[in-house]
Amino acid sequence: MRLGNAVLDDCLCDPAAPLGRDPARCFDLDKVQAQVQLASLKDWLRVQQTMLWANQRDALLLVLQGPDCSGKNGVIRRVLAGLDPLGLAPHSFQAPSEEERHHDFLWRYRTRLPAPGMLGIFNRSYYETLVSDLRDGLCTPADIPPRQAAIEAFEHQLPASGIRPLKCYLQLSVDEQKKRLHRRLEQPEKRWKLTLGDLHDHRHFAEQQAQWAEVLCHSHSDAAPWYVIPADHRWLRDLLAASLLAREFERLALEWPTRPAPFSHADLDSTP
Repeated sequence: MRLGNAVLDDCLCDPAAPLGRDPARCFDLDKVQAQVQLASLKDWLRVQQTMLWANQRDALLLVLQGPDCSGKNGVIRRVLAGLDPLGLAPHSFQAPSEEERHHDFLWRYRTRLPAPGMLGIFNRSYYETLVSDLRDGLCTPADIPPRQAAIEAFEHQLPASGIRPLKCYLQLSVDEQKKRLHRRLEQPEKRWKLTLGDLHDHRHFAEQQAQWAEVLCHSHSDAAPWYVIPADHRWLRDLLAASLLAREFERLALEWPTRPAPFSHADLDSTP
């Protein structure tokens, strides 16, 4: 149902060249077939999410990172659509608010971690504090090493809380980003998302990707690996993300709770 381990493991971050692969590669997959496969996989994911919620034991945290137009919102809409919204905990992180700046830089992420039974989604993540905060003047270069150490400690604490992180970086080419920005300019339903910052980031695409490559290199580990998903093709990006999430559910080996029913058939039948 999901993509095989060989394809998924091919997306594992290579610390020597985190963004060195082709973001347009297709693994010899077909678009129509991939869309059919995704539709079937979403039905399976729906059952798994319900069992996750029913057991109230573990939690999953899907971390979506990537440049503008890489499809973070798209993955949430296309892969998670149809799951029970009561069992989802999505959060989109923009620049920290005035209140958030009065706390430790990880505070707003800690307070939004998924509770047991929930599938949490971080649209952008605590790794922005190593790139965007530096660009926006919210920290200095001297702050980066201690922040990296704090993030590493933070991620090491997640399993003790029953939270399994799945970190996905959506790799997009600069040419594809330009095409998508042009489309946003042309479509009113997407134009409202644009800011001058999008133009600035596009003009500094190579520089920012080099910064993210360094972040991926230093934060990839066996305990909390990064998966670099080629995102030039939306249909492939979505199937890869869904397949990675499916593999995490498989590792949980969920079953329906076996606790005794709170009442019997006789109790029900005795009701007037």
